[in-house]
Amino acid sequence: MTSPERAPLTRNQTLVFDALTDAGGPLSAYTILDQLREDGFRAPLQVYRALDKLVEAGLVHRLESLNAFVACSDPGCESHATTAFAICEKCGRVTEFTDEKIAARLRRWSKGTGFSPRTTTVELRGVCRDCRTAA
Repeated sequence: MTSPERAPLTRNQTLVFDALTDAGGPLSAYTILDQLREDGFRAPLQVYRALDKLVEAGLVHRLESLNAFVACSDPGCESHATTAFAICEKCGRVTEFTDEKIAARLRRWSKGTGFSPRTTTVELRGVCRDCRTAA
């Protein structure tokens, strides 16, 4: 779950991370809160604090367009400058991927404009192959 360089996860961080991992897809903070009430979670702030630390550790990603979170599916994604997600609008499947050509183009643009990005996340929304062929 964590690499040797990372600090061990707290109980709340572990519960939130496990909820996201078991979900197999994106969850909102409030959905996580509902799922973890029996584990002692009472307030959204408990979930948001855990999520902030998990995002910081590179174990979880925030999907801006969905206002939701997903467990990282690429254990080496910290080494990538750009993380991308394909989000199916029919089944909700989220596929995490990296593409060096896109990352290189964004680096060139940033350098050319003097922009210094902190993070780069690309979200593609559409319909996955399975849903497209099922129609």
